[in-house]
Amino acid sequence: QELSVDDLDLIFIENVGNLVCPAEFDLGEDFRTVVISITEGNDKPLKYPLIFREARVILVNKIDLLPYTDFSLDKFEEDIARINPAAEVFLLSGRTGQGIEDWIRWLIKEVRVKGA
Repeated sequence: QELSVDDLDLIFIENVGNLVCPAEFDLGEDFRTVVISITEGNDKPLKYPLIFREARVILVNKIDLLPYTDFSLDKFEEDIARINPAAEVFLLSGRTGQGIEDWIRWLIKEVRVKGA
């Protein structure tokens, strides 16, 4: 079935499940967002620098679990600042809702700017 993108304000394109493949392809997107869970460890920016360099937004999910992991938010933020200092970083928790409203506000603002 064909989809008319002229009638859409926003499309999410999910990657294939890893942080390597999607970084190499131009999908015609307005911006890229990387979602990382703190339970995955804070080594991902150095392990997969291309996707983090290309991202305009980085969502750090499961932030409510931070006290129960060895994830270093300071180290993660330092690595992001070196790789992509312009990236917006949002700390989120799907369970508690922390940061979700900030992310949605940012997203709505970007959609409106694009549509203007």
